[in-house]
Amino acid sequence: MSGSATAKFQWGQPVRAVADLFNDGTYPHWPEDALLVLGGDRVEVVQIGAHVESNTTVYLVEFSENRVVGCLEDEIAPIVSAQTVTSNESQAR
Repeated sequence: MSGSATAKFQWGQPVRAVADLFNDGTYPHWPEDALLVLGGDRVEVVQIGAHVESNTTVYLVEFSENRVVGCLEDEIAPIVSAQTVTSNESQAR
């Protein structure tokens, strides 16, 4: 799946982790419960997919050290830059 009509975030969009993310056993070569990402870390969405059984959107996001982690929508948040805020304010006028 390269995208989803119901996806909250888009491919290439900068986002941040909203909390520390730990290995739930699905990240290979790392111990279960190992800290993978610190809350607040800036990342980029590199792929959008879905967990078929639960019909849940999953975002593959790239963190530092070329670490790609699967995240759910509630684990990441958009990064709003000052330029984006200024652009949105201009459009509202």
